[in-house]
Amino acid sequence: MTDWPSRTAAALEKIRKSRPRVHCLTNAVAPELTANMLLAIGAQPSVTWNHTEIADFIASSQALLVNLGTLTEDRKKSIDIAVNEAARVGMPWVLDPVKVHRSPRRLDFAHNLLAQEPSIIRCNADEAAALGETPAIKVITGAIDRIEQGDCVVEIANGDPLMDRVTAMGCAGSAVIATFAAVLDDPFEAAVCGLLAVNVAGDIAANRAEGPGSFKPQFLDALFNLDARALAARAKVTA
Repeated sequence: MTDWPSRTAAALEKIRKSRPRVHCLTNAVAPELTANMLLAIGAQPSVTWNHTEIADFIASSQALLVNLGTLTEDRKKSIDIAVNEAARVGMPWVLDPVKVHRSPRRLDFAHNLLAQEPSIIRCNADEAAALGETPAIKVITGAIDRIEQGDCVVEIANGDPLMDRVTAMGCAGSAVIATFAAVLDDPFEAAVCGLLAVNVAGDIAANRAEGPGSFKPQFLDALFNLDARALAARAKVTA
């Protein structure tokens, strides 16, 4: 059986030592929390959407996040450029298909992106159902989170309801997964380790917080201080 807490701790050390650059094309409500979460684990975030600069930023990054929230025509253009550049340089990228089950046009755009073979898809159950079958690794969040690739499934029971009461927590979590993909050759391992790190930090923060307002800073501190001991003591992983 895979020792996921140990693997997560080892990947965290890689992130903290190598400080990978992760470009995050995320929605309008998420940049600050996304950047702060990546800084907390030791990565270097960038969040520009300017289509004239995107290729340059991707060329000097180690991973890419594409989040479809607050989608506009200009953002679609930037996403297309970013994904094409990521494919050209062989960079891992994560697709977060926000609310595709509520917008047929957004779903069509997401299907076009699936043809570009994202390394990992992070979504909820409704979004996963709308996307349908795909060979990509899927991180499906819910009461118990699932990481799926064909018949291979890992479930993580860590996390706290307060995580759903802070804007963009899930979107920023997708960026953390992208960060793990920057330092790990196996995207399935990156998906499990990235999600486990976020969820265990959520457990720690919830034990110290009094509500959503105090949860956010406690979460950033928990992510910054996350170590092998905390992961081993708290991880709830089944395969």
